[in-house]
Amino acid sequence: MQAITRDPSPPTTTLGYALFATRWLQAPLYFGLVAAQGVYVYKFFNELWALILRCITGQATETYVMLAVLKLVDVVMIANLLIMVIVGGYETFVSRIGLQGHRDQPEWLSHVNSNVLKVKLATAIVGISSVHLLQMFVDVHHTARHSLLWGTVIHMAFIVSAAILAYMSGPMAAHAERAHHRDHRDHRADDPEPARPSAAVPIPAQAGPPPAETGAEERIRAAGFPARKALEEFDAEHPRAFDRETVARLGKLDFVAAHGNVVFVGPPGIGKTHLAVGLGVRACQAGRRVLFDTAAGWAARLAGAQSAGRLTEELTALDDCPLLIVDEVGYVPLDAATSRLFFQLVAHRYERGSLIVTSDRPLDRWDEVFGGPAAPAMVDRLAHHAEIVRLEGESYRMRRATSEWAG
Repeated sequence: MQAITRDPSPPTTTLGYALFATRWLQAPLYFGLVAAQGVYVYKFFNELWALILRCITGQATETYVMLAVLKLVDVVMIANLLIMVIVGGYETFVSRIGLQGHRDQPEWLSHVNSNVLKVKLATAIVGISSVHLLQMFVDVHHTARHSLLWGTVIHMAFIVSAAILAYMSGPMAAHAERAHHRDHRDHRADDPEPARPSAAVPIPAQAGPPPAETGAEERIRAAGFPARKALEEFDAEHPRAFDRETVARLGKLDFVAAHGNVVFVGPPGIGKTHLAVGLGVRACQAGRRVLFDTAAGWAARLAGAQSAGRLTEELTALDDCPLLIVDEVGYVPLDAATSRLFFQLVAHRYERGSLIVTSDRPLDRWDEVFGGPAAPAMVDRLAHHAEIVRLEGESYRMRRATSEWAG
């Protein structure tokens, strides 16, 4: 019997661990910045109180009020810069904060890194410099000529440096991402264990007759999709967390036959609508009628039917569509009356027809969207026979716009 040989484990690098642990020396620095944030809070309310007193006593001129307001804006912008450095810097250089799923998680924190942080800091500094320069122009009669000149030169230097930094960060981020994917591929190639399907592998195409032979094009046009999307065209490398196997299984459309539901949850720009439309297009190609609209569009449709006294007839007519897609739930809060209409839609289709819903928040937070007591009962029926697919990552549109601007 041949002995199984294993590669020796790499030696424990005590010195490396000790050096890495020195990152915690930065933690007191960030808490010191928190104290500085408190100083700016005190300064803000001190300036605000002085402005209020002068306005009440009639001593505030128009120029004084404008300068005082600009000073308050300046304090707020510096405080925002501090928050960005405190939270983003600690997350990047010291330790993860673990805010995933928190209702107040900043949008930029989900994709923060050293390059993003530098660009955001540079743009914040440009904004602060703009406020300072505006203060000089407002009070130009009391500003020395050389101060105005040097203030303009320094502000332009900030703008140029921020533009150069943004230009350089684009290629640097792209290079780092390519290196990450290359290392990931090399790791899979050296791994003797069977590899799981990679996110880079496209979602399998649907087998079946060509759309032209089945009348699918007419159904696709009648569905009202905002654009035609295919599941196999979905950029599966973009989301940071993405259950490809579940979406591939949903692509077989068994959930439509079983009158099940699908809920895509994730931040804006992550691909939820693409996946929903891709499933809808496949359903059309499989011979099923589909209707697509945003949550606001469905709300208007149901409200119009109710005002016309034909809500029951409208819900019954929708039974002819095995699949309805409700996009962008959570982007616009709905009042109690509209929430009751959505509850009637979900309750009417319960175990009778399928729904695909996209939302920027999980089901247990839908009470933030739907007013009144309808949300829990609606969520209960929707989730009973549902696949919940969560996507995590940064906005594809924002990443593309940033890359184009920087490149």
